[in-house]
Amino acid sequence: MVFARLSRRAAAVPVALALAGLSGCGPGGPGTAPAPAAGSGGSAKEVTVFAAASLTGTFTALGRDFEAAHPGTEVRFNFGSSATLAQQIVQGAPVDVFAAASPATMKAVTDAGLAGASTTFARNKLQIAVPAANPAGVDELKDLAGPEVKVALCAEQVPCGAAAAKALAAAGLAVRPVTLEQDVKATLTKVELGEVDAALVYRTDVIAAAGKVRGITFPEADQAINDYPIATLAKAPAGAAAKRFVDLVLSPQGKDILAKAGFETP
Repeated sequence: MVFARLSRRAAAVPVALALAGLSGCGPGGPGTAPAPAAGSGGSAKEVTVFAAASLTGTFTALGRDFEAAHPGTEVRFNFGSSATLAQQIVQGAPVDVFAAASPATMKAVTDAGLAGASTTFARNKLQIAVPAANPAGVDELKDLAGPEVKVALCAEQVPCGAAAAKALAAAGLAVRPVTLEQDVKATLTKVELGEVDAALVYRTDVIAAAGKVRGITFPEADQAINDYPIATLAKAPAGAAAKRFVDLVLSPQGKDILAKAGFETP
């Protein structure tokens, strides 16, 4: 999980998510300025976006574009497992925008009355990620069931893990992973470090890691496509600024950035 503010000194900020501390993080650093009151509208100088880990690259780029178009406004991101992010929102984290990697994780937020209707803005498909040299000789999905092949999967309660379980069930395969990770970036990292022979991750993550891993397509991925919904939170502290960020994601500019990263159009 990554919590970061886009600025000239962009740096990761650890997320303990002590709720009072999070709401007190202003443009000059923790405690320097109070967060705007809930529903305060367009005067907010900070927009907090919780987004699926697989959106890290695209949303970081969109955040820079948003800041350029709205001088003085900063976008802060918390990237991680959609399931974990949804839980944090339900527990009261002050958030303006939520972009999830599955309708199921968005539903946890909307069912709690914390967001209105969401909009699907992208779709994503799984690939098999292997190290560039592919030492285990993995060529297709059934190879992941081999007893000597070390496989990393996302935990099934998070969207990439649910998609992997669906794809493996469609292929009639039983795979014993050596590790279950809490988001897709952590899963892919196991491949990049050579700790596993293969992993099931999103196509977009394979593209982002070009040169470090190789992606292998497989037909069952078509039966496990994830829709990505986005919504403004009902009590978004940033109000109108949050809506403008969502509008950017849904705009032709946003769609172009997402498409170049490998996302599919809804």
